[in-house]
Amino acid sequence: MTESRIETDSMGQVNVPANAYFGAQTQRAVENFPISGWPIPPALIHAMGQVKFGCGIANRDLKKLSETGKNRLSEKQVDSMLAACQEVADGKLDGEFPIDVFQTGSGTSSNMNVNEVIANRAIEIDGGDRFAAEKPIHPNDHVNMGQSTNDTFPTAIHVAVGCEIQNGLLPALTRMQAELAEKAKQWDQVIKIGRTHLMDATPLRLGQEFGGFARQIELSVNRAKNALNSVLELPLGGTAVGSGINTHPEFGARVSAVVAEKTGVPFVEASNHFEANAQRDGLVECHANLKAIASTLFNVANNIRWLGSGPRCGFFEVSLPSRQPGSSIMPGKVNPVMCESMMQVTARVIGNDQAITISGAAGGQFQLNIMMPMMGQTTLESIMLLVNSVNAFVDFCIVEMEANVEECKGFVEKSLSMVTSLNPYIGYEKASKLAKEAFQTGRTIRELCVEQGVLPEATLSEALDPYRMTEPQE
Repeated sequence: MTESRIETDSMGQVNVPANAYFGAQTQRAVENFPISGWPIPPALIHAMGQVKFGCGIANRDLKKLSETGKNRLSEKQVDSMLAACQEVADGKLDGEFPIDVFQTGSGTSSNMNVNEVIANRAIEIDGGDRFAAEKPIHPNDHVNMGQSTNDTFPTAIHVAVGCEIQNGLLPALTRMQAELAEKAKQWDQVIKIGRTHLMDATPLRLGQEFGGFARQIELSVNRAKNALNSVLELPLGGTAVGSGINTHPEFGARVSAVVAEKTGVPFVEASNHFEANAQRDGLVECHANLKAIASTLFNVANNIRWLGSGPRCGFFEVSLPSRQPGSSIMPGKVNPVMCESMMQVTARVIGNDQAITISGAAGGQFQLNIMMPMMGQTTLESIMLLVNSVNAFVDFCIVEMEANVEECKGFVEKSLSMVTSLNPYIGYEKASKLAKEAFQTGRTIRELCVEQGVLPEATLSEALDPYRMTEPQE
């Protein structure tokens, strides 16, 4: 049996793992929520450390921690508490946060988990006995001073999501856009056939097609910025219901300034704490942008998968890098695994958006949303999946893709849609008859036009120039 110690909270005694930095309230939550085995994501725990650090700085500067009475701490104790907050923010205590995501809907269990760990670690840093019954640095009185879970936990969600978007998603999408734009530049002179309804259409250049993909990702970068903007307002300072009871009027602004400086993300105090405490509309808006990004990535990956199909009985206009054997029964078969991986990821993110939407709409009553741990975990999961998928797709697919120039050219000449450029010369009806005859006889449009003398040779050559068809003509 694991060695334990006895900790006491307002409900009585609890057996806690002997060397754990967490205490009684954390242990109760561990026992109450044996649900998924998914702990709060590290990014959210690190954000909690950042927020607690900011709270400690604000309370120190506002002289709240040096007041006489029970809450008084020495300067050394305050420094120890701030050092413990920083260790949480730096991920040095990640093993101390075992509570399941599916817990109390406000996140109180995890907030107290963080408070207990910081308090006990601060006592240890200060040279005290963290196992003593009386805590010289207290989880509630000091670490949680001026706060409620109701404003601290959603603040940490916004901080975690904002940091992951700025430091992970935006760089990944920006790089993907640049790589696709480079392919578009390289392949600007490669003529290929267009397709609408999965049927042959008029020619375009492979570079134009990939330029379209690059623009899709450029717009996704803008959506990621919009997602970031959705979470910049921090609820901290509203405490329990938005009124700010038990905190200083400057507390929220001061903490937001500290967090913004430390993270490099321009977080600000919420303009209305009653909205910020009660509603998670910003998170719903944020994830809606993530869903739009996922939809775009699914589309781009699926189009590239189609373009690489074959190699002999598909389109095969681009060669996708061979990453692994594709079949346990068909030797030599290679599959578009990176496209398939991204499509699965984006399907998951699109599904996650439904959970976020219903949680924002139905999970908030009056002054509190009670779906916050799941909303935070789900949003961070979506960002993590998108970041990792985009980076892998760039590294293992886009960078090594090659154009199959001859395949592209071959499809162009065989296409019946080449006849479209003859409309201005012979009219739609005659052009349609030519297309039907070409299909029935297996001849190309060019061959029939030459045989039948449809147009003078020079005019025909100009009209059926595939490059000319890829741009508007005066």
